[in-house]
Amino acid sequence: MTDLVQLLTPEGERIDHPGYPFEISGEEARGLFRDMTLVRRFDTEAMALQRQGELGLWAPLLGQEAAQIGTARALRPEDFVFPSYREHGIAYVRGVPPANLLELWRCVSYGGWDAEKHRLAGYALVIGAQTLQAVGYAMGVQRDGAPEAVLACFGDGATSQGDVNEAFVWAGAQNAPVVFLCQNNQWAISAPLETQARVPLYRRASGFGFPGVRVDGNDVFASLAVARTALERARNGEGPTLIEAYTYRMSAHTSSDDPRRYRADAELEEWRLKDPIERLRAYLTKNELADDAFFEALDAEADELGRRVRDECRALPDPDPRSMFDHVYAGAHEQLAEERDAFLAYLDTFAD
Repeated sequence: MTDLVQLLTPEGERIDHPGYPFEISGEEARGLFRDMTLVRRFDTEAMALQRQGELGLWAPLLGQEAAQIGTARALRPEDFVFPSYREHGIAYVRGVPPANLLELWRCVSYGGWDAEKHRLAGYALVIGAQTLQAVGYAMGVQRDGAPEAVLACFGDGATSQGDVNEAFVWAGAQNAPVVFLCQNNQWAISAPLETQARVPLYRRASGFGFPGVRVDGNDVFASLAVARTALERARNGEGPTLIEAYTYRMSAHTSSDDPRRYRADAELEEWRLKDPIERLRAYLTKNELADDAFFEALDAEADELGRRVRDECRALPDPDPRSMFDHVYAGAHEQLAEERDAFLAYLDTFAD
């Protein structure tokens, strides 16, 4: 795949790319490995919690850690992110506590975190809707003259939605400071990529008047380098970029999905050989940048994170059912008041 930007091979060999010069210290590489390891552990624990009935639903990111961590580490504190519903790695980098992230999936709050504090909007469950919000926000940043970039995240399936294409139109026409991150994990639930597009997704950008680039989404170095360049273009007034992170969803679309019904085991095994964490482990080991003590300490840290996630999830308080009517409208609303009164009367029919 000659159009793929790659800086770290699946075997852990460091290679160069003429368009993306890249240097990284051993400490920085270990930091990226730690990020991906802890995010994978959090994701694994959350999936297990859903299976135990502690979460209503979960959208796993297994296999997509490099695309998310690499991109997120390219962000500046002032940049703003509009995620979809699988950006747990980006949420981690933006400092969202695990318990706050789980509130939405446990159905005990409408979101769980302060969007302004973390510079991360709430998760968007409506496919592609967040891209229009991101472009509108980016246009505001542009008019304010703020040195910020906006990141809009979505999957390959979202590129078939009208909202995403409208967002591309506005971003291109307005030269908005937005970077579109499409994590192409090959499957839109059960629909494979070839039923959605006849050309590589990154090539669609040219039709809207801005550049597109395909990056090896299982290569955290390349993901970081490409995102840095795209975000810097946005901050410098050079307009939007579409990044297609070519990766693979190694788990189910969500906890309600069974991927065994529509994809072959051989395909999954092929992508396991490209695992983003294992390729960085190979790089660290071959170049003597991490020893057994580092990996053992990180395993212990991941175990502690797992215990904390389980405990904090189960300790989340159930909301008062009456609170579902709060914050629906900014002011009084006659129909909502009637519905609230009817619901309260219904609750009063139950014994304490």
